[in-house]
Amino acid sequence: MKLLLATRNPGKLRELRRILGEVGPGLEIEVLGLGDVAPYPEAPETGATFAENALAKARDAVGASGLASVADDSGLTVDALNGMPGVLSARWAGRHGDDVANLELVLGQVADVPDERRGAAFVCSAALVSPEGATTVTHGEWRGRLARAPRGSGGFGYDPIFVPDGEERTSAELSAAEKDAASHRGRAFRALLPALRELAGG
Repeated sequence: MKLLLATRNPGKLRELRRILGEVGPGLEIEVLGLGDVAPYPEAPETGATFAENALAKARDAVGASGLASVADDSGLTVDALNGMPGVLSARWAGRHGDDVANLELVLGQVADVPDERRGAAFVCSAALVSPEGATTVTHGEWRGRLARAPRGSGGFGYDPIFVPDGEERTSAELSAAEKDAASHRGRAFRALLPALRELAGG
């Protein structure tokens, strides 16, 4: 079975391939990214929630490719910013995908917030849509706090400033295996496994 992950983010694609590979032994699933299929117009992310955006992206992908498709929408929610940047995480600084600018803007916005009030969470919604139109939407959350300066070279996005609960290291300082085991995306995609097994006939 071919499964399309509706993303052009190479870091996210690597992460999701690892997760699906580890949690789906015995499943004959070939994971493709948007770079592996014919281009199609991608609708802007206009949903008010992560779930709305993930489902819209997955439906667009299956409609254009005819393949079972998975999409996720994820981001950082900061307690001191009333849950923002949230669904605006990838374009918080004004330009989509400028990780450094986004991260620096968040750090600047919470610069005066004391350590005990720097709580945050990575949140992910994942959606699976079959060619027949069946949908499954799952949710994952990873609680932690914001560091005062970026640390680590692993991961992407806000990883260098996110310190998971129970850790002193940032998400960008964790190994790939450690991150996959605990992350919001790992949790959301593991929750899709029963639906994927059913779809793949496993």
